[in-house]
Amino acid sequence: MSQYTKLALCVGLAFSTSAMAEEFRQHEAHVHGHVELNIAQDGNELLMEITAPGADVVGFEHQPENEQQKAVLAKALEVLNQPDKVIQLSASANCSIEHIDVQANLASEEDEEHHDHDAAEHEHEHEHEHEHEHEHEHEEHSHDDHDHQGHDDHDHDEHHHSGHGSFTVEYHYQCQSFAELEQIDTSWFLHFPNTEHIGVNLLTDKVQTALELSKDNAVIKL
Repeated sequence: MSQYTKLALCVGLAFSTSAMAEEFRQHEAHVHGHVELNIAQDGNELLMEITAPGADVVGFEHQPENEQQKAVLAKALEVLNQPDKVIQLSASANCSIEHIDVQANLASEEDEEHHDHDAAEHEHEHEHEHEHEHEHEHEEHSHDDHDHQGHDDHDHDEHHHSGHGSFTVEYHYQCQSFAELEQIDTSWFLHFPNTEHIGVNLLTDKVQTALELSKDNAVIKL
């Protein structure tokens, strides 16, 4: 388990005993337009974990399928790997970045078609299931060729888009004067305008709270 997974668990446990537990649980769901930001203090260290739907960051949740999508993904990764473009801390706190990790967990075609099967079993099981469903539908229903083809296309389309893609970003700062850290600003909405809200779970020595940021309110006061 990574340090940042532990961070999310610690923040989650802290909020599970508070009046904000339900809000925290709602934030965890994969909802387009909503990004999750966990922030925790550990001594002079500041840990951040951002979880965002792929649709918010790049406009799609699958592996890039053309040059344009590849360029969009490359640009997003470039921004996310530069913390100062995403997060701004009070200069007087003298915080420096110690660790950056950016993961683009975008669904492959196999994931989208059969997100509940592992890749090794996908091809055989999908073919068997398709043949079985085809025979079953042929025996029990009397559709003309046009209706049957439309049904197959509809089923395949729904299955094809069943996977979710997301981005996970981890920033680890070391602050020489943590007491001077008075606010945290974010430029997330500037770079990723598909996001409507950022749900923040904040846990420091002085503050334990959950709040929501928007394009018009992108500052966290400590």
